[in-house]
Amino acid sequence: MAHEITQKQQAAFKAAFLQQPQATTIQRAVMNNGINAVSEDPDVKTKLTNTFSLSLPTGKATDQKHSGRCWLFATLNTLRHEVATKLQLPDFEFSENYLSFWDRFEKANAFYEFVLATAKKPADSRVVTWLFDSPNDDGGQWDNAAALIKKYGLVPKSVMPETQASANTTEFSQVMGLRLRKDGIKLRQLVAANASQEDLARAKKHMLMVIYRLCATAFGTPVEKFDFTYRDKQQQFHRESGLTPQQFAVKYLPHSLTDYVTVINSPDKPFNQLYTIPLETNVVGGQAVTMLNVDLKTMKALTLAQLKAGEPVWFGNDVLAQMDRKQGLLASRLYDYDTLFGADFQLSKKARLQYRQAIVSHAMTLSGVDLKAEQPQKWRVENSWGEKVGTKGYFVMADDWFDDYVYQVVIKRDLLPPALRTALKATPVQLAPWDSMG
Repeated sequence: MAHEITQKQQAAFKAAFLQQPQATTIQRAVMNNGINAVSEDPDVKTKLTNTFSLSLPTGKATDQKHSGRCWLFATLNTLRHEVATKLQLPDFEFSENYLSFWDRFEKANAFYEFVLATAKKPADSRVVTWLFDSPNDDGGQWDNAAALIKKYGLVPKSVMPETQASANTTEFSQVMGLRLRKDGIKLRQLVAANASQEDLARAKKHMLMVIYRLCATAFGTPVEKFDFTYRDKQQQFHRESGLTPQQFAVKYLPHSLTDYVTVINSPDKPFNQLYTIPLETNVVGGQAVTMLNVDLKTMKALTLAQLKAGEPVWFGNDVLAQMDRKQGLLASRLYDYDTLFGADFQLSKKARLQYRQAIVSHAMTLSGVDLKAEQPQKWRVENSWGEKVGTKGYFVMADDWFDDYVYQVVIKRDLLPPALRTALKATPVQLAPWDSMG
């Protein structure tokens, strides 16, 4: 039976509030300055100095602007450092716009395929609702980026720079969403009318023609051949003519993308198990989204091993939790809500994932760590929010924030112990697209 809040209870709640030590003083401070400003712990901040015992050479921080392409920027940031070192380029950057074009185009094709596969399900079923809720946004995973690079290659940023639409994706996503929902409804109607496979294929081909037009209008037409020219640190001029994006990727990527695996720490699921999310595939027939779940100790050890081997680490996280954006600080106790409000706000990582408090909201790149007696104290983070935040775009992450809010890292397969490499051979367990790791 439901119980309403009575006036007597309201009076009791007010009296209890006013009895708290310095209640009105704290109230005024929060009302005038905000929750985070009042609860920020200066002692935590003093430990987050921007010095590290291991720091990989990196370039100028990139800027995803007003877009959700962090996963793509983090991937290209991870891959660019060895290229920049090899070519002696101070600030090399791949074209994010080039892959953005193909990502949105391929996602449209995947959406049509998913709609056809679920066309006989009710419109209000959870999976159909999920598909139509966000038919083509700009979010993604490491495997999505790997699928695009394998199929379409890479180009330098100078060859296909950002456009207004690629850097500010809200308008484009709105237009794409409207068109794809219209197309999705049409495909469901065709299936309901028992249309032939030929008719469905013909309809889908026409739809993709329109989608290509939208992408090309907003992002530009993807380059097919280009000249790669640059001056190295010694001011020596270099030119390579007539490269295709696929040739450029094969020549300049330091490693094969099949050498990597996404390792997750999701304590709401069994460890040492391989998982997949089929409905997060962006390239039909391309690399599937798979992830190997391990305990926190193992994930951290693998991350350290890759950094020590001289290679940065792509990682998925919940960046909005306990973050000072302006100063570029991440620490689990940066804001002391418990003391400020006189209440316990602590949840375990497992509980946060199970009950939707936690999400994988962002991807960044780890490029350094501060070790004391071989134990990490803090981590160097390369973000993709430009140079106006943090230390010229770089953040400092406390080790406890790693424990609480890092959920995914991308690790070279040869760094995995034999038991985990064996686990990669198992048939992955399928997760729903609305799973916490989605």
